[in-house]
Amino acid sequence: MTHDPIRIGNISGFYGDRATALGEMLAGPVDYLTGDYLAELTMLILGRDRLKDPGTGYAKTFLRALKEHLAEARSRNVKIVVNAGGLNPAALAGQVSALADELGVAAAVGYVDGDDLIARAADLGVPGAVTANAYLGAFGIADCLTAGADIVVTGRVTDASLTVAPAIAEFGWGREDYDALAGAVAAGHVIECSAQATGGNYAFFARHPVQQLLHPGFPIAEVASDGSSVITKHDGTGGIVTVGTVTAQLLYEVTGPRYAGPDVTLRLDSLQLEQVGTDRVAITGAIGEPPSPTTKVATTALGGFRNEVGFLLTGLDIEAKAALLEAQLRDALQPAPADLQFRLARTDHPDASTEAAASAVLTCVAWDGDPNRVGRAFSSAAVELALSTYPGATPTAPPQKGAPYGVYVPCFVPNEDVPHRAHRPDGTVVDIAPPARTAELPAPTDEPGGGTGGSAEAETRRVPLGAIVGTRSGDKGGSANVGAWVESDAAFAWLRGHLTTDRLRELLPETADLSVARYELPHLRAVNFVIEDILGKGVAHGYRFDPQAKGIGEWLRSRHADIPVSLLEGA
Repeated sequence: MTHDPIRIGNISGFYGDRATALGEMLAGPVDYLTGDYLAELTMLILGRDRLKDPGTGYAKTFLRALKEHLAEARSRNVKIVVNAGGLNPAALAGQVSALADELGVAAAVGYVDGDDLIARAADLGVPGAVTANAYLGAFGIADCLTAGADIVVTGRVTDASLTVAPAIAEFGWGREDYDALAGAVAAGHVIECSAQATGGNYAFFARHPVQQLLHPGFPIAEVASDGSSVITKHDGTGGIVTVGTVTAQLLYEVTGPRYAGPDVTLRLDSLQLEQVGTDRVAITGAIGEPPSPTTKVATTALGGFRNEVGFLLTGLDIEAKAALLEAQLRDALQPAPADLQFRLARTDHPDASTEAAASAVLTCVAWDGDPNRVGRAFSSAAVELALSTYPGATPTAPPQKGAPYGVYVPCFVPNEDVPHRAHRPDGTVVDIAPPARTAELPAPTDEPGGGTGGSAEAETRRVPLGAIVGTRSGDKGGSANVGAWVESDAAFAWLRGHLTTDRLRELLPETADLSVARYELPHLRAVNFVIEDILGKGVAHGYRFDPQAKGIGEWLRSRHADIPVSLLEGA
């Protein structure tokens, strides 16, 4: 009989996460371990691997970790679900079975596929795509687990599906158990990015001793049969689990109040968080709605070639020095690359006591379909100016070759057009039917702002927003989201009145000419902004100083605002 709740831990938030996580998580009580390896950029990397060798296309680091810990996992009956199969789940499943045989460990391996739509890329409007993968749901994984799999390998599934599937298998949820499914999606979304739920990348990290955050443990979701959960970690491990760390992760890479998925649409605005113990946060109240009739397909393609060159500018007249170098380089590049962008980072300080503190960096980035225009012809032209330009000119690197860059294009197809196959350990292949009941997602409603933001008579102090506001930001293709939250109802009343769309554009001038949507999540005391096209053609395009938008939230926190003193006194 299934015990309630089940403990689902995470061992990876991206391809390259902490290699020791599997062993660390096996040091304490868990029923399942999940690992997420497939960021948008990772799919492009795996796609290029597959172009070189069709037998590859999966995350090899999972195999290395599994070799050391497979015997222990099986001896304790801990089941493992990972999307490390990437573009070739069948190959990785075969490698896992071979590893088990080599180690003399009995392990039943299943895998899920059907997500790879690369053969249909042209029909999807992305001819020449390197990858095209649909986001599958959790029921294929659950079928493999129910059929006796100890390890399930998948390709592209939604990140939360890795957590939802064990709950389906254990509790027997059906397609229309929407609230339970939605609760598990919330839990899965929180733990999918590993230590981001346990104090990693946390806005208020400075409140805690360095020693406490030195080696944060990986998160665990204790999921109950009704879909509610408690987020925690192993006793004695580093890091923290608080309402704040869980709120931050719930806001990561989301849009409006509805968090759409292939099995259920989670109402983020329904979630209730409560600190129920040290390093224990309960997530309750999840409301689920039928999923959309379409499935998201993420495609990546080679967009051309790019190169960049940097120069140090030291001391006085920084902007004039940058203007001279830019004019000279544009004049030297004939024919010019298709796109040429200059980015001046004012890292210099007046009257600095070190040369580094007195210096800024000018970076020039070039893109073109012709690799020669952004190769040595580009970088050499820049370096050749070293003795002919502003005083103190110093290139940051020797001439470099150009490199290919990728672009990310999302599209949507009817659910019934996406195969979803569960390959059970006994070799049986089961086609997973799409959800019978669906509902169109209502158009998200932009909320420009509400409330008063505090009375005009209230005493205020001009300080950084981060004195009371936490943030988390991330990439969503070429766009980015910035979630901002506070820790009291009074602070939220002020935040929702103060942090309007217009105010965001004032605080972050780089968003002034971009489309920005704003959404409120009162239960989380949060507002979330989606900034369209701030990342150009996606993270692999390499356009911005911060190409994955991880630091935009911290930039926002550093901007100053007139905050009521009463709120600062409670911070």
